[in-house]
Amino acid sequence: MDAVLFDMDGLLVDSEKIWFQVETEVMERLGGQWGPADQEQLVGGSMPSTVAYMLKLSGSDADPADVAAWMLEGMTGRLADGVEMMPGAAELLSSVRHAGLPTALVTSSLRPIAEACLNGIGRHNFDHVVTGDDVTRTKPDPEPYRRAAGLLGVATARCVVLEDSPNGVTSATAAGCRVVAVPSVLPIPAAPGRLVVGSLREVDLGALRGLFAAEL
Repeated sequence: MDAVLFDMDGLLVDSEKIWFQVETEVMERLGGQWGPADQEQLVGGSMPSTVAYMLKLSGSDADPADVAAWMLEGMTGRLADGVEMMPGAAELLSSVRHAGLPTALVTSSLRPIAEACLNGIGRHNFDHVVTGDDVTRTKPDPEPYRRAAGLLGVATARCVVLEDSPNGVTSATAAGCRVVAVPSVLPIPAAPGRLVVGSLREVDLGALRGLFAAEL
């Protein structure tokens, strides 16, 4: 194991509930309604895909750039008050850093949202940050994790990725990484090279290294 790559929303920070609140408000502004089933369609996705879905669902002719701006304003405004770390996240980050392992934060969220969250997560915990602004194709495409590994100067096959969404797991797997999945909104099945757990409290350095000891 040469590096550890972390997703952000729903994995390190409890932000999925904030996304739901903002999406609901924006959808009302568009003249439509929003529910848990709609959020499930978008978990782990990008801002453009979210905006396109909302416009199609609402039938609104609003400018996509305006809708994205409403979403960005709603998220950064709420995150300015601080973020709640997911159980076990702070402890795992600390142990990975104390072990001297290179790390990266890899998120489909835009840079301003990631920056707002980093104030709570701790910028010192990451050598690099890859956001939705930094790639041409976001998750589930493998580009984000390939980019992170490239920035760290390590092979994707020697990286462990921690994710909470099927889109993120697909991205990491396609990039050639080993994966620890902590499902949040949607279930994620077990698979070779993948460890599925209920919480980051179940994950330590031994569990991460164990992904390279044998196929699960």
